[in-house]
Amino acid sequence: MFSFARVKALLAKEFVQMRRDRLTFGMMVGIPIMQLLLFGYAINTDPRHLPTLIEMGDNGPASRAIVQAMENSLYFDIKGTVTREEAEASLKNGEAIFVLTIPPGFERDFARGEQPQLLLDADASDPVAAGAGTGAIQQIVQHALEPYTPAHSPPVETIVHRRYNASSRTAVNIVPGLLGVILTMTMVMMTSIAITRETERGTLETLLATPARPLEVMVGKITPYIFVGFIQVTVMLLGARFLFNVPFAGNPFAFVAAVSLFILVNLSIGFFFSTIARSQMQAMQMTFFMFLPSILLSGFMFPFYAMPGWAQAIGQVLPNTHFLRAIRGVMLKGGGFADIWMNLLPLVIMLGVVAALAVKRYRRTLD
Repeated sequence: MFSFARVKALLAKEFVQMRRDRLTFGMMVGIPIMQLLLFGYAINTDPRHLPTLIEMGDNGPASRAIVQAMENSLYFDIKGTVTREEAEASLKNGEAIFVLTIPPGFERDFARGEQPQLLLDADASDPVAAGAGTGAIQQIVQHALEPYTPAHSPPVETIVHRRYNASSRTAVNIVPGLLGVILTMTMVMMTSIAITRETERGTLETLLATPARPLEVMVGKITPYIFVGFIQVTVMLLGARFLFNVPFAGNPFAFVAAVSLFILVNLSIGFFFSTIARSQMQAMQMTFFMFLPSILLSGFMFPFYAMPGWAQAIGQVLPNTHFLRAIRGVMLKGGGFADIWMNLLPLVIMLGVVAALAVKRYRRTLD
């Protein structure tokens, strides 16, 4: 016969177990809250206030009106004026999404009604981020020049140059980013269960009985997965080139350096998680807790500059954010070490901090 008393006893037992496993319970509550906050507040597919530079070849009333109209439009955030060399460098390293070039003689040609040209260079490696600004620039310019336009004169011609992804193909943006997402998921997850597997199988006692020091254990645990990571990178690169025709225009040594640093950072994070988790299930839950913001706040799925300031601040401490910028800078923009070093430096710092924490937290006893 069905017994409510036995069901009651089992329920009490499960609630006691849930209370003891606080990490799992915290993940069950924290993940929905994190998803709600990220999707509700951080995700925005209509990017505004994108960093913009001005190459000021001419400076007059019409030129200043155009710059002011761009600032007022909310699509552009004017960061200052630059030379052509500085503009090229800023587009390549990701400091600017747009560069507006006002050519010499613009004011004179405009006053004569000769239909002068403006050039808007856009970093189209992220088509979504560049799309709104490039679509609105013509109307913004025409509206700014209405008070200065002589009667029956032709309008100013605004030429949009979509750099690094002229056809605005989504695959060109997504496939290099997918490399970072896959490495984050697999490297962190595989390493996070390294120590917890030893605990659950009862082999941790043997490991603790050896004279191996924490740093030696860490190096021994993560080294095999480095080779696994490079196998994944090779497969992804071959697929990107032959299936999706994604270009590789940059320095291969810079690419290898970025990939190596990123793999080491993620493996160190996984090892750190394994020193906190008591079971493989907890380790996987912690991996997912990191994996979700790495997708949403790194600029992989949604434009980074479209997010509010607090979300960008969180994104800056995620390894995937800096890796995506570096890898797209090399593959799509033809960059080298000089162009991506500012994204490699945060990865070096993260590696040192996380590795030190992981070694410090590594338990030499079963308590």
